[in-house]
Amino acid sequence: MATYCLTVARLQVALGHGARRLHLSAAYRAKAKVSMSRFEPTSFVNYERLQSNVEIVRKRLNRPLTLSEKIVYGHLDDAHNQEIERGRTYLRLRPDRVAMQDATAQMAMLQFISSGLPKVAVPSTIHCDHLIEAQIGGAQDLARAKEINQEVYNFLSSAGAKYGVGFWKPGSGIIHQIILENYAYPGVMLIGTDSHTPNGGGLGAICIGVGGADAVDVMAGIPWELKCPKVIGVRLTGTLSGWTSPKDVILKVAGILTVKGGTGAIVEYHGPGVDSISCTGMATICNMGAEIGATTSVFPYNHRMRTYLEKTGRGQIAALADEYSDLLVPDEGCKYDQIIELNLDELKPHINGPFTPDLAHPVSKIGAMAEKNSWPLDVKVGLIGSCTNSSYEDMGRAASVAKQALDKGLKCKAQFTVTPGSEQIRATIERDGYSKILSAVGGVVLANACGPCIGQWDRRDVKKGEKNTIVTSFNRNFTARNDANPATHAFVTSPEIVTALAIAGTLNFNPETDYLTAPNGEKFKLVPPSGDELPARDFDPGQDTYQHPPADGSSLNVEVNPQSNRLQLLEPFDKWSGSDLENMVVLIKVKGKCTTDHISAAGPWLKFRGHLDNISNNMLIGAVNSENDAVNKIKNHLTGEYGGVPDVARHYKASGVSWVVVGDDNYGEGSSREHAALEPRHLGGRVIIVKSFARIHETNLKKQGLLPLTFSNPSDYDKIRPDDKISIRGLKTFTPGKPLTAVVKHSDGSEETLQLNHSFNETQIQWFQAGSALNRMKQLQH
Repeated sequence: MATYCLTVARLQVALGHGARRLHLSAAYRAKAKVSMSRFEPTSFVNYERLQSNVEIVRKRLNRPLTLSEKIVYGHLDDAHNQEIERGRTYLRLRPDRVAMQDATAQMAMLQFISSGLPKVAVPSTIHCDHLIEAQIGGAQDLARAKEINQEVYNFLSSAGAKYGVGFWKPGSGIIHQIILENYAYPGVMLIGTDSHTPNGGGLGAICIGVGGADAVDVMAGIPWELKCPKVIGVRLTGTLSGWTSPKDVILKVAGILTVKGGTGAIVEYHGPGVDSISCTGMATICNMGAEIGATTSVFPYNHRMRTYLEKTGRGQIAALADEYSDLLVPDEGCKYDQIIELNLDELKPHINGPFTPDLAHPVSKIGAMAEKNSWPLDVKVGLIGSCTNSSYEDMGRAASVAKQALDKGLKCKAQFTVTPGSEQIRATIERDGYSKILSAVGGVVLANACGPCIGQWDRRDVKKGEKNTIVTSFNRNFTARNDANPATHAFVTSPEIVTALAIAGTLNFNPETDYLTAPNGEKFKLVPPSGDELPARDFDPGQDTYQHPPADGSSLNVEVNPQSNRLQLLEPFDKWSGSDLENMVVLIKVKGKCTTDHISAAGPWLKFRGHLDNISNNMLIGAVNSENDAVNKIKNHLTGEYGGVPDVARHYKASGVSWVVVGDDNYGEGSSREHAALEPRHLGGRVIIVKSFARIHETNLKKQGLLPLTFSNPSDYDKIRPDDKISIRGLKTFTPGKPLTAVVKHSDGSEETLQLNHSFNETQIQWFQAGSALNRMKQLQH
């Protein structure tokens, strides 16, 4: 039996599949040899290699490195020859691991099946968390989801078994909490098919959200490309205390940087204030860094991380991280592209919203702001949990607020829901009494899943179109995201503030200064919340919800019913014709914010994430048409009639007419869902022209053979009319750094020529020419 010297990343391969249940011999502590043969698939990356790459790059660049640079450059495919310039060059990287949530895993696994490869090349896992709708309560909702989604779960389970991918069953918990508990560790590089994958940065990891096609590259053993990130430093001083929580750090930073201020950059937290934040608190901050467009966020290794590793059964990793601690913190004197200073002593509790996560307000001022802007003051529902805030500490602090109300005879005036982040958290808070307190104050404990945070909420207390307010501890609050009601004003804040506002029943309540009234008339103030960072006893792992792939799954079958409306095998997209793209119609000129929720809505549409043709019926149905300010109402320029966006697109495709989408700033912000790129490609789209893109969406478009282009002059957006015909010239000499030209023909016979920029490199141009990255991968196999 082969043996390997155990380093932290190799140990991670071992711990990756069911970490709490692995028992290593005491010989480890003497750095003994440990067999790895049972832990498949094995892609060994270690601290020695990380350190070697860092030393090569530091010598080449001749300067100190930030922490994020160390981890990113430490995973270079070729550290000796890779060109490195922040914000310009594309890096070829070798991530250690892939994680996929069930909604995006369907398309990722369908693409992997199309690749023809027999098995994944790096450790990979699938997590069932997105398809469970909140309706009644945890147990009932989980049972219903298992029944409704049986076909999809069977597909993911069998595909995982055949291709060597671990499978976390429904009820196991939210992908990012599972990663933190099992797979993240200081210095690892992990990619995940969900935009909130950066959650793992709370454990000193570089965890990056990507589309499924990127995941397929890594699972296929191909170097993964990422534009060399800039680095934004956030220097923390002071100490968190009172009602101020880790969530308030990122709520404040979001207010400073806005939803696009972090685009193309890694946000790196450092400074003496870091040590006052728990490991799971750091994860909260990194998680919501997705809302500022950041590539990812990360914290330096410290004693808080060591304690968390030890408490989650990974003391051996902590011991090795201690040995390599210099590798896991920034070099002294390293330079950041931008620095934000934040004094935690002065930071106040915040609440952000409505309709965008960067509209930041101190809690003390939200009541007055709501009155000024005619936002509903009454809080209809308070929701705690989600991948951002569902740790043991979060639940403990919320429970400490709830218990104060209960002790005075009060319950929540608003409806109140609780979403545990994982089966381990659910079992532990139940054992330690937190669930009982939260239920007693009026809370409904939901399944260990995403639930209302992603729109999986069968909400019935208000009618669609009815103006109302909800407060959540989630990360995102775009229009209609949580409950499909565009009139719902959603605000994001910390779990303890959500709990306090749910008890008070109004936004016009500041727990730092205001009083509540008990049933007996007594007025009382809530004292600041408290909660243990980690349980005094070990975590209770709860039910075993993990399925390890067999050593050899080659004989297994993965079946997709051709009549299924949930799953559909993929057909290759057509190659580039070799000519310029001529006389394309404008499908829609989008006005204002256009997130991936606008392009490919979640909620009830999640059930079609494995069926490209069916889910394409939601393409751009949430986008605002600049021509008439309407949603899902565009003019068909072949018939002259108005119709829904997908219907018109299908008609153009059937008529052999290619089309373009024109958009505004930060187009495609939000989720990593590649369906927002697959759908336009499937329905005949060729080009997306905007003022600027969000990072993940721009890459996803390239992967599917589309042309994401930006106006060289952003004001040229105003020159495009809904009935224009657009030609893209210069494709025969398409090269990196060389702009393309748009010839715009107006209906009055006049023409304009516009310059369009792009960020394609040589490899990405080959994707376009082949029709998609997957097509190119297949070409290279022959």
